[in-house]
Amino acid sequence: MGAWLTELPLGGWWLILDLALFIHAALISQQPFRHSWLFGLGYFTNALWWLYISLHDIGGMFAPLAIFGVLALSAYLAIFLAAGISITRQFRKPCLQVWALGATWTIGEWLRGYLLTGFPWAGIAESQINGPFYSLAPLAGGLASCFATVLLAGFISQIKISWFKKIIVISASLATAHALSFLSFTTPIGSPIQIELVQGNFAQSLKFDPDYIQDQINFYQKAITQSQADLVVTPETAFPVRENLIDKNYLKDLGHNKYILTGVVGEPGNGRYANSALGFGPELGYYRYDKTHLVPFGEFIPLGFQWFIDAMRVPLGNFYRGASNQSPFVIKQTNTAINTGIMICYEDVFGGELAKRQNETSHQLWINLTNLAWFGDSQASKQQLRLAQLRSIETGIPTIRATNTGISAVINERGQVTAQLPEFTRTSLKTTVQAFEGKTPFVKWQNTPILVFCLGLLLWAWYSNKKSD
Repeated sequence: MGAWLTELPLGGWWLILDLALFIHAALISQQPFRHSWLFGLGYFTNALWWLYISLHDIGGMFAPLAIFGVLALSAYLAIFLAAGISITRQFRKPCLQVWALGATWTIGEWLRGYLLTGFPWAGIAESQINGPFYSLAPLAGGLASCFATVLLAGFISQIKISWFKKIIVISASLATAHALSFLSFTTPIGSPIQIELVQGNFAQSLKFDPDYIQDQINFYQKAITQSQADLVVTPETAFPVRENLIDKNYLKDLGHNKYILTGVVGEPGNGRYANSALGFGPELGYYRYDKTHLVPFGEFIPLGFQWFIDAMRVPLGNFYRGASNQSPFVIKQTNTAINTGIMICYEDVFGGELAKRQNETSHQLWINLTNLAWFGDSQASKQQLRLAQLRSIETGIPTIRATNTGISAVINERGQVTAQLPEFTRTSLKTTVQAFEGKTPFVKWQNTPILVFCLGLLLWAWYSNKKSD
């Protein structure tokens, strides 16, 4: 039920109560690993069922195999949760259990976002976009928001004190979190940028169909040509052809009076293809960004899994991986240059990677190009929007998202959606975005402080537990 609650208004608040019930049941269970793993299996299956759409409806995979794929991934992700509960059960005192649970759950969230290229989707942190602990993200990242959420749920569940005292502690925790939300670490730079985000709404089944490719190219070229904005952004693979088939001179000519960023099937010059963004602009010449964090089974083939790609029948299989330190897309204003960090597809899921990029390059704006047509009419687009909001909160930098089917949106430096388009609509979003400069504490130190803190907590809990023997 937790994954469903996250989708509701104020879902991050409801999730705390749901977790409190789960924690109580898990920690009194005679089989904590099994019961926690089953909870995690249900949670992730509910949150990630849209993968079935990409595997079966779009990819053409045999239905039972597609179901198995969703269940297998969910079962793997649930292991981290179950392991954390099992470790927590080793501590006898409720106080130690609560602290240990917050630490193990947080470390587990980090591990599943790191191992095997990582898949941190559907984490506790993203629920706090609609919850009380989003304010911790600029200080120590989404993992800190996760820690606080689980800690409060564990406190409600396990600490045996009067409800009056519990209410005092809960109120103090929430008041502190609210007070932290007033902290600001970044400031405006330059003047607002007039932008246009073009949402083509082309079905994935037609995306690479030769009979429809020219229609897509014509649509986006016309939108770019007619736009009066300072910056025009189209989605991931808006031009669904190889880069050398695109009239770059035409786009470069259009870029004399506006900045253009568009998604293509890139050709980095190494004999392989890349999921790329091409940029043009006044005095800019020609810019390219090649996606760095590739999607397993969609953009690269893990060793021994060629049969899986063959079953999916996906036309994009084994892409070139771009460098992690690529130059920003620079938007020049009078006496100001706006360094824009580019993300493609689910690169905005990995907060630590973006914080590292921000720390090294000092971006003032994020742009995400994505295509969620793979997942049909599901909650995937809303989930990724929340993840993008979390990234803006963590870094203190606005994000603009140009998507094929939605949700195209503008997110300010505090993670608030200031403008967005409805899903499955062919239209453009014309608005402004204000760039910001500076670095949050999370950008400077990434996940190191919260991970060290959690490891320290576990050592303290282990020592205290041993001492009480």
